[in-house]
Amino acid sequence: MIIRKYKPSDCMELIRLFRDTVYTVNAHDYTPEQLSVWADNNRTPEEWNNSFTEHYTIVAVDNIIKGFGDIDSSGYLDRLFVHKDFQRQKIATCICNELEKNATSGKIITHASITAKPFFLNRDYYIVKEQQVFRNGVYLTNYIMEKQLIINN
Repeated sequence: MIIRKYKPSDCMELIRLFRDTVYTVNAHDYTPEQLSVWADNNRTPEEWNNSFTEHYTIVAVDNIIKGFGDIDSSGYLDRLFVHKDFQRQKIATCICNELEKNATSGKIITHASITAKPFFLNRDYYIVKEQQVFRNGVYLTNYIMEKQLIINN
C-alpha cells in the first residue's frame, strides 16, 4: 500500500468512498436519517476538490483507493475515512500517522463520530466535549477531540 498526496483526479473516488463508508460503517451508530444528512451533504465535486486541495490531503492506494484523510494548517483533522471493505487493516492508522507527522501546530483537533471515537482515544486524543451538530433539521452526535503534539524542529 502506498500513501501519497491527493490529486484532483482522485476526487470522485473519494466522494464515493466517503458516502459508502458513512452509509455502511457508521450505520450501527446513527439512524438512516442521520446518515442521509451526513453523507448527502450537497457539496459539488468542485467544492470537494477545493477542500481537498486547500488541506494536506493524502490517500492510501493499493490498486484502488482504500482510504483518505486531510488536515488543515491550523491542525484541524477534517476527514479520515477507510473504504468499507478494508476496515480494521491499519489503513486509518497509517493515514493518521502521516497526517500527524505533517501537522505544524502544537495540537490536532478533530470532530470524531461515535464510530471513530475509540480509534482516536487509542491514539491519545482526549474528548474536549460531546456535541450535537444540527444539519438539515437533524441532530448528529460527535466529539470534539484533541491531541497535543511534540513538534521537533
